[in-house]
Amino acid sequence: MKNEYIQIIQGLLTPYENKQEAIKMKQYMRNQYDFLGIRAPQRKQLVRFLIKEHGLPSEESFKTIIYELWALPERDYQSIALELIDRKSKQFKEDDIELIEDLITNKSWWDTVDWIASKHAGNYFLQYPENKWVITERWIQSDNIWLQRSAIIFQLKYKTDTDEAHLYDYITQCLGSDEFFINKAIGWALREYSKINPQSVLDFVDRTPLPKFSRTEALKVIKQKS
Repeated sequence: MKNEYIQIIQGLLTPYENKQEAIKMKQYMRNQYDFLGIRAPQRKQLVRFLIKEHGLPSEESFKTIIYELWALPERDYQSIALELIDRKSKQFKEDDIELIEDLITNKSWWDTVDWIASKHAGNYFLQYPENKWVITERWIQSDNIWLQRSAIIFQLKYKTDTDEAHLYDYITQCLGSDEFFINKAIGWALREYSKINPQSVLDFVDRTPLPKFSRTEALKVIKQKS
């Protein structure tokens, strides 16, 4: 039997199902997942209404609800799950890293992984810095491309708090990969950090045999400003 909170969510979303949009969304995501066809602004509005009328799930039921949303076939429900986690991402418990890892490694694609890595993992490690490098070192050394990608990009929003040495080390550990999502992450992370320390990024790019694609992405902001 479905949790009552899940039933409320489904009741809110179902009237806004748009089959034409659902087809477009599925095609955009390379047919990885089905969709209800609800666009992000409408979904966010529905989440705000959900929380206003019904509150967030209780602490006791929160993870169960997130996992149930993750199990539903339509991708819209995974987005709802991540929006709910957004609301508690500055009050994580230490063991919430298990949930974060589970969501990174299940139903993995760039849309959810990038959200989780930059918002949830990023916030988690700010709250539990003693766990940061032990966990992300394990991620970067794993054979899971989504954990590796998360290790590279979780600092995206750190700006001046970015740990440059670890960022460069994790990128270096992934050199030689022919995986698009890894090389894209390398370029993205360097591009973001170039907004803070362009000379350091230039020096790193000059001395590192990056894939051409990663190099181009890394230098985009710097070239725009030159």
